Amino acid sequence: MLLVIVRLPWAGDLGMHAATVQRLRHDLLHPGNPLVDVDTPSPYYSPWMLVLGCVAKLTGLSVFVVLRIGALAGLALLVTGVRRYVRTLSARPVAPALAFLCLVLLWGPVLFNWSGFLGLNSLALTVSYPSVFALGLSFHLWAWLTRVLREAGAATGEGAADAERAADDWGVWLRLGLLWALVLLCHQFTGVVATLGALAVVISARPDRRVLLRVGGALVMGVVLLALWPYYDFFALFSAGADLEAIHRSLYTHLAGRFGLALLGVAALALRLRRDRRDPLVLFFLLGLLVVAAGGATGHYSWGRALPAVLIPAQLAAALETVPAGGRAVRTGWACALGAALAVGAWAQAGALGYAVGRDALPAVVAAKYRPPWGGYQWITPWVKYGDVVMARTLPSRQIPAYGPYTVAPGYPDVFLPDQGRRDAAVARYFEPGTSADGRWAMIREYGVQWVVGTAVAPDPWLRRVTGGPAGQTLYEVRR
Repeated sequence: MLLVIVRLPWAGDLGMHAATVQRLRHDLLHPGNPLVDVDTPSPYYSPWMLVLGCVAKLTGLSVFVVLRIGALAGLALLVTGVRRYVRTLSARPVAPALAFLCLVLLWGPVLFNWSGFLGLNSLALTVSYPSVFALGLSFHLWAWLTRVLREAGAATGEGAADAERAADDWGVWLRLGLLWALVLLCHQFTGVVATLGALAVVISARPDRRVLLRVGGALVMGVVLLALWPYYDFFALFSAGADLEAIHRSLYTHLAGRFGLALLGVAALALRLRRDRRDPLVLFFLLGLLVVAAGGATGHYSWGRALPAVLIPAQLAAALETVPAGGRAVRTGWACALGAALAVGAWAQAGALGYAVGRDALPAVVAAKYRPPWGGYQWITPWVKYGDVVMARTLPSRQIPAYGPYTVAPGYPDVFLPDQGRRDAAVARYFEPGTSADGRWAMIREYGVQWVVGTAVAPDPWLRRVTGGPAGQTLYEVRR
């Protein structure tokens, strides 16, 4: 993963996060929309991205160097968080290492990439995303909450006074509430997963009324932070439009191929349930399954982003079932089954090695599994400057703002952009062969377009070809 961070392969939302850092480095207080030249809030202006924006502003480092720094921090937080949380579930020294192997490899034979999901290939492509940072925070939240609740529950017998003081320490509970809200602000979908995991920890601990009161205080503190965050209205996200559901519908397809190996973890959860009906991993799994199933049944497909709340407890259970105190033959059999599943998962994601060492260094059989990352748009930067407006289709619009320009329409759904539909339609009409030259010029003027990027662009007299790029793309300057 360290070698992957050096290369920083480009795919998915990397351009969005780079654009967010770009806007913050230029104006920390009023950055505006990260993709289009309008003054709207954005859920991408999270506390973590604000930190990275400050780093970029204070050091003068390029946005992509800052994202590499963020990736290092997120990866460190994830590894230490997994270790801390697994330590609350097992004292065996090998448990954290096995847990991490299961988290990144126990998926399925069909490759699956999405932010907030910890498969090795997905992690390689999203390691610089806020979702990895938020997942790391989530593991730390669960570990910290588990320890505090255990201390509170130990308020009998020897050490009862210390445990009771721990339960009554409002400062600890309020900090837990702030940490919970921080996860939600940094990556909203991961915040849902963090909430379900925390709820499972609380239910499993069976706290008394005194402790429940402090849990309530932590929730109030978190809600206050969510309400006061100045960069966007967190609670407005609950009214996100249908575009969000359409994008996430694919999360409910090919489930067996994408996540089938995690069924071994479901079997492990069944064993844990027999031993303890309030096992935190079992409760975590059931809560996540309930949310995901409800999303599929009601058409709220964005609820499928809670799938990590199903997968993480199953993957951790598969690892932990290998190390409990029990019969040697049973442990050996389970270890063999887990080893075989991990080998299948590793082979399915073997192409991710190319993101670390390059495709040419891979054996041919592994190189066939490698999926090349996206190419960048640095070829336009000698001419297109920060703040310029570019007319481009959807895929270029997901990358061009990373270098500082804006596009006419955002490459991603934006719940805070009221005219996104109109902008999307304008871009589609501009590149349609049947659109008149007068119609194209009207769109150029309306949105203040200074550059056009695309293939087979109409040869209008106000366009001057500047340079060519990969895949037959061309940069045109708009002459007024």
